[in-house]
Amino acid sequence: SSSLEKSYELPDGQVITIGNERFRAPEALFQPSVLGLESGGIHVTTFNSIMKCDVDVRKDLYGNIVMSGGTTMYPGISDRMQKEITALAPSSMKVKIIAPPERKYSVW
Repeated sequence: SSSLEKSYELPDGQVITIGNERFRAPEALFQPSVLGLESGGIHVTTFNSIMKCDVDVRKDLYGNIVMSGGTTMYPGISDRMQKEITALAPSSMKVKIIAPPERKYSVW
């Protein structure tokens, strides 16, 4: 058994084992091209949204990026988002990703 593999029990009792799919699925959020889509990832969309806002509110927006919904429950997604947004944002900007533990219930 590979260290990448993990078993899950489905609601009907069936047990499935998945491997690197566990990492490919969330990667598509940052690189839609892996699915053949020509669009930016969630970090690019977030950055573009902030940059379309008035310059006076951008600091507050960069400092209050809230992760919400079940898709944000992937392990490490908040750290990845922090890294990707920080790379795109002006170097003087403080980026803060807020990822409440109950965020899977906090869909917008």
